[in-house]
Amino acid sequence: MSMIMANPVGDWFSENSSGLISGTLNIAIIIVVALVLRAVVGRVIDQLARRMVKSRERLTKSKVASRIVKQAGPDAVSRTERQRQRAETIASVLKSISTFLILGIAFVTVLSQVGINIGPIIASAGVVGLAIGFGAQSLVQDFLAGMFMMMEDQYGVGDVVDVGDAVGTVEAVTLRITKIRDLDGGLWHVRNGEIMRVCNMNQDWANAVIELPLDYSVDVDHAQDIIQRSIDEFAQEQRNAAKILEQPSIAGVVGIGNGAVTVRIMVTTQPGEQWALGRALRAHLKGSLDQAGIRVAHPVLPTEGAGAARQG
Repeated sequence: MSMIMANPVGDWFSENSSGLISGTLNIAIIIVVALVLRAVVGRVIDQLARRMVKSRERLTKSKVASRIVKQAGPDAVSRTERQRQRAETIASVLKSISTFLILGIAFVTVLSQVGINIGPIIASAGVVGLAIGFGAQSLVQDFLAGMFMMMEDQYGVGDVVDVGDAVGTVEAVTLRITKIRDLDGGLWHVRNGEIMRVCNMNQDWANAVIELPLDYSVDVDHAQDIIQRSIDEFAQEQRNAAKILEQPSIAGVVGIGNGAVTVRIMVTTQPGEQWALGRALRAHLKGSLDQAGIRVAHPVLPTEGAGAARQG
């Protein structure tokens, strides 16, 4: 009885052995090609990520070399580390996408080799993909915006940014949302696809702009000499020298009115240091002006009419 059943099985194998061998060989070739292609694409993406970091470093040095000479050291290391992390994030996403596509195509091709009709599968996948595309347009928009944001290094964790309604320090960046902590401590969750414009206040370098209103009766030339000596002393202090990229300068008189002559002072600083240095410089200037007897302007009040100042 077993001999009778064995013969049909043996006959089937003998008749289909060539097809089985060729089909198995084809499947093995498809799997090997898919794995090799996945490894090659991964290496290419890694090479592109490393090249992106190096090109970004060269671009930064060439564009703002005159302003960031003092950034060699911990700040330069942190910038390089940020660029490396950004490149690794982009590379990881691209490798995941390429792996999904390559292995998906290989899987469908293997199904065709074992005799399964892949036409309905491809058609169903197309319909499902189209439905997901229409239903998740905002998600796709957020994802693409996040990818371009990372590739262009628009901002990163720790940067102070202005994205419209939300202004504050970036605490987290993903492909879908950006988390921003504002000055009051509120945490904003902003979708990347909704960010139409962004102002990064912590990239490469910054300016501390101080507008000093002097009394209208002050000798401007004498006052500017005092101010220049004061800001020079401030820039030479050890605690400030490492944070200042260029010698502070007086831009000149930028306003006259209401009993005041407004003098503007510009200080180019390390990114993120403009606010603290601006506060410290204002306090330093206050002491220098008081010592030199230079009066700061005060509002001129009307002596007649509804808004007149009254004594007593």
